[in-house]
Amino acid sequence: MNVKIEESWKRALGAEFEKDYFVKLTDFVRGEYMSGRAVYPAPKNIFNAFDLCPIDDVKVVIIGQDPYHEPGQAHGLCFSVLPPTPVPPSLVNIYKEINDDLGRPSATHGDLTAWARQGVLLLNATLTVRAHAAASHSGKGWEQFTDAAIRALAGRDNIVYMLWGSYAQRKAEFVDPTRNLVLKCVHPSPLSAHRGFFGNHHFSRANEYLAAHGRTPIEW
Repeated sequence: MNVKIEESWKRALGAEFEKDYFVKLTDFVRGEYMSGRAVYPAPKNIFNAFDLCPIDDVKVVIIGQDPYHEPGQAHGLCFSVLPPTPVPPSLVNIYKEINDDLGRPSATHGDLTAWARQGVLLLNATLTVRAHAAASHSGKGWEQFTDAAIRALAGRDNIVYMLWGSYAQRKAEFVDPTRNLVLKCVHPSPLSAHRGFFGNHHFSRANEYLAAHGRTPIEW
């Protein structure tokens, strides 16, 4: 199957594209886009997280669950939205922690493309969603595909995994913490951020770890 995805990821994940689950997933997603329903993100952005961050460049992995499902939001990077969409509440809290942790002023927009280009894999577990219907494309095969992506990375060393919330922590539970930096806390959602997201210092800890292992820190 000819999947349009960045070449290094195509090599790493090529076996997945021929498996029955991925063929069925492709048929399902294609049918959703052709049905006349609104589906997000735009087809060209489904693999945006991979296209912006080749596998050899990955320094940090942040795992989300589902794309944003309202118009003008999702563009293939977890937690990220394109201007002029207002910054979502969870990202507001992420920016607040960056400001408190690093003393860096918060961005005025929600576009995290600059992070991705520096080596932050902003990976949702499910890569598509029907408009106004959270988790509408879950259980269709995307989770198996993104598990394979994380497993492809798990064979490498000195990557920082920021696992916010129980879902992300389960998703990457096989990552070896002796070979990587695994940072865990609650999700940055307003419902939980006050229970341990604020004050986690994940961003400074990530940069200290990267620098200690000869990798360029992230400009958060």
